[in-house]
Amino acid sequence: MMNDPAFQAQMKKMTENPLFQEHMKKSQEMLKDPKKVKELEEKMQQKLKEGTELLEKAKKMQDDKKPAAEGDDKEKEAVEETNNEEAPKKENDEDDMPDIPTLSLN
Repeated sequence: MMNDPAFQAQMKKMTENPLFQEHMKKSQEMLKDPKKVKELEEKMQQKLKEGTELLEKAKKMQDDKKPAAEGDDKEKEAVEETNNEEAPKKENDEDDMPDIPTLSLN
């Protein structure tokens, strides 16, 4: 990707933008202040903690929705029918991924 001429042109255009250059200078100046760096680290740690808690909560909810492994087949069929009703199939059964041009990673 880094060797792709289109990517290089896009990066060059972005880095030549005066707003980008100003933002980079401000970021570098801000990182020289130990108090500001400590404040940013604390904010980052808090956000990581919140994100981890959300992931654990989502995982627990997903595990709660799964039928018990020893449950009877009728219960499993009912869950499958409910899941099928919630997400109707699309006409063409294609992935929801947008078209992305192939990128050379070499």
